[in-house]
Amino acid sequence: MPSSKPVTRVCVLRSGGEYKPAHVQWLGRQVPGLVCLSDVEVPGVPVVPMQHDFPGWWSKIELFSNAIPGDLLYFDLDTVVLGDVEALEAVGQTTMLSDFYRLNQPASGLMYIAQQDKQPVWEAWMKNPETHMQRCRTTQHWGDQGFLRDLLPCKRWQDLMPGAVVSFKVHCKAGVPAGAQVVCFHGQPRPWSANQSWIPSC
Repeated sequence: MPSSKPVTRVCVLRSGGEYKPAHVQWLGRQVPGLVCLSDVEVPGVPVVPMQHDFPGWWSKIELFSNAIPGDLLYFDLDTVVLGDVEALEAVGQTTMLSDFYRLNQPASGLMYIAQQDKQPVWEAWMKNPETHMQRCRTTQHWGDQGFLRDLLPCKRWQDLMPGAVVSFKVHCKAGVPAGAQVVCFHGQPRPWSANQSWIPSC
């Protein structure tokens, strides 16, 4: 059953990098009602302006600022959504991926962020963003997920919805597994260059 709480479906686009408004539009065709937290306009997709200039993937931390109030269902831009988004919303509690290669580590490519879990993360981040970014450049604390790991109590998609969230590189060598609802493209190839008939064109 879907969660009774309203949930905003959201992605993040920081300009100046690999991803462009066209990639937000591509994801929006898969995720009805998608909203983008961004520093640029995206034709056809509602945009919530970023308030800070955190670089690259660190811009995702602004999801915890309450710029978009309420619970959030977050998708990385290189995500293929094959199933019912409402099934993902039904978890109703903060949830991250288990890293597809290091299952004990969290990954942030697909997240359900509950409203009540935002403030502690945001307050800790804003005490010293530069220090956090420097510390999490190491392999032991890699990126935003390294920062979130120490602060965010969460479930894991692979435990709550076994088989529903898969990796293109790990699980799709012989095609998409039965029951998969989300395929994560962490790193190369990106979905639009993977040359698979089940991937929507960009």
